[in-house]
Amino acid sequence: MANFINVILPIPLELSFTYSITEEEAKILQPGMRVAVPFGKSKIYTGIIFSVHQNPPEAYEAKVIHEILDDYPIVNATQLKHWEWIAAYYMCTLGEVLRSALPGAFLLESETLVLRNTEYDIDENELLDDEFLVFEALQHQSILKVQEVSAIVERKNVLPILQRLLEKKVIVLKEEVYEQYKPKLVRYVKLGEEHASDEKLEELLNSLTRAPKQSQVVLSLFQLQAKSQKPIKVSELEKLSNTSKAIIKTLVDKGILEEYFIKTDRVSYDGESDNSETKDLNEFQEAALVDIKSAFGENKVTLLKGVTSSGKTEVYVKLIEECLEKGLQALYLLPEIALTTQLISRLQEYFGEKIAIYHSKYNVQERVEVWQNVLQSKPKAQLVIGARSAMYLPFSKLGLVIVDEEHESSFKQFDPAPRYHARDAAIVLGHLHKANILLGSATPSVETYHNAQTGKYGYAEITRRYGNVLMPEMELVDIKEESRKRKMKGHFSERLFLEMEETLKDGAQIILFQNRRGFAPLMECLTCGHSPQCPNCDVSLTYHQYRNQLRCHYCGHHTALPESCFACGSSELDTKGFGTEQIEKEVTALFPDAKVGRMDLDTTRGKHGYEKIITAFEQQELDILVGTQMVTKGLDFRNVNLVGVMNADSLLNFPDYRAHERTYQLLTQVSGRAGRTKKRGRVVIQTYNPYHQILKQVTNSDYEGMYKEQLYEREQFKYPPVNRIIKITFKHKNYNVLNEAADWFSGALRSNFGGTVLGPEYPPVARIRNQYLKHIVIKVQKVHSLAQTKANIRRIEKSFKSVAMYRGVRVIYNVDHI
Repeated sequence: MANFINVILPIPLELSFTYSITEEEAKILQPGMRVAVPFGKSKIYTGIIFSVHQNPPEAYEAKVIHEILDDYPIVNATQLKHWEWIAAYYMCTLGEVLRSALPGAFLLESETLVLRNTEYDIDENELLDDEFLVFEALQHQSILKVQEVSAIVERKNVLPILQRLLEKKVIVLKEEVYEQYKPKLVRYVKLGEEHASDEKLEELLNSLTRAPKQSQVVLSLFQLQAKSQKPIKVSELEKLSNTSKAIIKTLVDKGILEEYFIKTDRVSYDGESDNSETKDLNEFQEAALVDIKSAFGENKVTLLKGVTSSGKTEVYVKLIEECLEKGLQALYLLPEIALTTQLISRLQEYFGEKIAIYHSKYNVQERVEVWQNVLQSKPKAQLVIGARSAMYLPFSKLGLVIVDEEHESSFKQFDPAPRYHARDAAIVLGHLHKANILLGSATPSVETYHNAQTGKYGYAEITRRYGNVLMPEMELVDIKEESRKRKMKGHFSERLFLEMEETLKDGAQIILFQNRRGFAPLMECLTCGHSPQCPNCDVSLTYHQYRNQLRCHYCGHHTALPESCFACGSSELDTKGFGTEQIEKEVTALFPDAKVGRMDLDTTRGKHGYEKIITAFEQQELDILVGTQMVTKGLDFRNVNLVGVMNADSLLNFPDYRAHERTYQLLTQVSGRAGRTKKRGRVVIQTYNPYHQILKQVTNSDYEGMYKEQLYEREQFKYPPVNRIIKITFKHKNYNVLNEAADWFSGALRSNFGGTVLGPEYPPVARIRNQYLKHIVIKVQKVHSLAQTKANIRRIEKSFKSVAMYRGVRVIYNVDHI
């Protein structure tokens, strides 16, 4: 009987592909193992086995697999179930989920190698010039990659040249799969065995009297061996003996020292092994913990709503402790990498090296190591902390899922597919593992709070800050009035300036929040009003002063700062609006003695970018931190007494049904960074409209009022949590084709769903990277089946794709769009 496997390939195609395997392979292959398989004419992909069976494919003849890459499954059955749910719910393919879930090093792809054909004698005179260049290069180098051939002949498209060389039998092509992961090997040294006895040792030291540095290395080695039984790293020996690697290498070459390598993890904990005791909870935290546990007893997802600085993390620590004592794994999800940096040091005090960290700033090698540690349930991966991608790790005995700051939009993946929401996907993962699930926030999302109010979720609350510290005192400043009275200093009102002066005098720190990076969002000609636009997107370029250039924040296009207007040639150019860079410059001018730092996407690009800024601010090396949304998220700074919001209106006036909810959350979160220890913090919010309802609710900490108002509006206009939303985006480089395609699709949707279809409509930025965009929004009522709605949309898409003209139009689905 023939044997077959179904393989998921990391490509956006709906189907899994069937390959034939031998009887012996069928005995060892299991779902979740990786295999390299041929696909198309010459490509080789890495795929994950989905199932092993004996049903041959009907439409095509099954190819044979190329090679088996694993001895054991690296993806478990629960993960595959979870992937299926993500693909079905978020309307994408299993291949897209696979590419998103696995670290890049696991997904090997073929690279075409060009080799010289040694079986034939080549007549060089028959070769054309470009062919001869390749032939000559292969005389000196046995293997060339396609991009290297491209560089040799100085042409982008080298496939015709390679084709001619193949026909003339000059070269052969080889598809080679590379294993990308390389374990990290650390160099250690020990004394050579022949010098182990005391007499030999004495002899050795005598022989080295004329080489004092070599003698110093040997003596230092003894010192290190006397201190501990651990193997001795070359770097340690080099440091202690105060010599160079060259001297150690000389001793190795002489055979006096022996070097050896040990495979080590790239991510490791260097602290002391004794864990500190967890803090005792206060009465409010205890009460919340009791409520959480009783909700867990009913197998309910539970929401913990605790005001900023109420000590939610301590409650999480107690739950994690209990989970780990039972021998189960815990997953702690955070919206921002910046938060993991600060939280890790806090949790390592309690859990030492039981913690594994996983997020996108880690390189491929580090991610593979964490994956393997979680897969094998190693002691160093009992508690996994990470951003949204940590949810994909191969947990085998997950007991607790914590989603901190659950209201954050950073949990939603926007591009590429799968466009999943990590909070919702983590809840499903928790259910598959029968684990307890806790969502935490000071300002929960309207949907989550609605679920708690209707009894779908359990609910616990902490209403007091830890140590009974008072909530910060908030003040709204009318900058329209201040400007009229000429009291503004740059973008700072008199009130904010005086508060900053006083705070710096007291030796406390300040956070300034401005939700735009760069120097100014707009550069305008004062003569004709022209402002430079991005050539690829329908958006004006942002001025970045530190690089002296204009940049597009959508596609990354940048150009040097123009000296005159592109439209009329006038040299009178001025900037409009302001970003973090401009605030940083103004603060430095207003307070020349203060040390100012900036935290936005431009300053945190490196792997340790966040860490450096946060550590500097924590250790009070900086007095003032200017930042975008990053500074608002759950960070814990002990010495911040003042928070200034530069312009609250830019948040409120956003074309989005969540704008008011988001503004409330952002302003409450950023104000929560103030006065977290003894002294009451102060918050100054600058606005042109101090009488706005949301701003009043923020200053009064009236979450209930905001929730009721938002819920009423959403019931009226049929938005979540009352209805579900599916947003469909169409993309194409031709404006007219896109319009026709979107109209056709919306017409078909309306005949199916009637008045719950909005659009097609252009978004505020209607062209990105030379592709035009159009949106359709479908509101799905709770009484209608979401699965049935998706099936109908898919059916319409099939008909849509059968129209030849529309085949090039990309259709992108975003379920539960936020």
